[in-house]
Amino acid sequence: MANERLRAALLERGVSIAELATAIQVDPKTVERWITKGRAPYRKHRYAVATHLGIDESYLWPEALTREQVASASESEIVTVYPHRWAVPRDAWGRLFAQAQNEIGILVYSGLFLADDAGIVRMLGEKAAAGVRVRILLGDPDSPEVAQRGADEGIDDGMAAKIRNVLVLYRPIRSLDGVEIRLHRTVLYNSIYRGDDQLLVNTHVYGVPAGNAPVLHLRKVLGGDMVTTYVESFERVWEQAPPVGS
Repeated sequence: MANERLRAALLERGVSIAELATAIQVDPKTVERWITKGRAPYRKHRYAVATHLGIDESYLWPEALTREQVASASESEIVTVYPHRWAVPRDAWGRLFAQAQNEIGILVYSGLFLADDAGIVRMLGEKAAAGVRVRILLGDPDSPEVAQRGADEGIDDGMAAKIRNVLVLYRPIRSLDGVEIRLHRTVLYNSIYRGDDQLLVNTHVYGVPAGNAPVLHLRKVLGGDMVTTYVESFERVWEQAPPVGS
């Protein structure tokens, strides 16, 4: 069976079979067989292809890795676990965004603690000016999901009010090229903060404010799928969320 995922990845990235073969030092006919006959390369070649294309090895060859290998790689993605968001060092948020070269993503209901930090807001604007894509997803303050989250945290309309406040705080960067802000109407099980291949994932616990809930610091490892799972969740929310003002 042909490997259509590998074929599509090459097309999407504008990489020819010959170019990939040269990059990973194999014969072009070998790459052709990987695609047309669906043959799985040796592990070192799978790793090289995934690295060159910037795609998970487990996506290109889902049957090639054992459960134990995926579990081991995924466990390696965990940098540290913080018992509460307030326990995350203040400069960890700044480093997450400052180190990003391609992508910054924020998925929250309000994320007021970030928007209220003028230094972070300024950094987001500077990153966008440098060519980094900055995407921010806030809860729709008029949605029943936000109302329910406010009730769950015991602040009722305070959640919607915080989101409206955040929209004002982000006003200095809202019109910048490279900055996109959308409003979502989803039930969030986690808040996600992304800087390229690193994430800070703030779990949501019923009846507990997000600031008191645990945070996972994750860094992408080829073959692991924890980071991929959260990134895919972010993308699903993004796709259905309308831009602010639409």
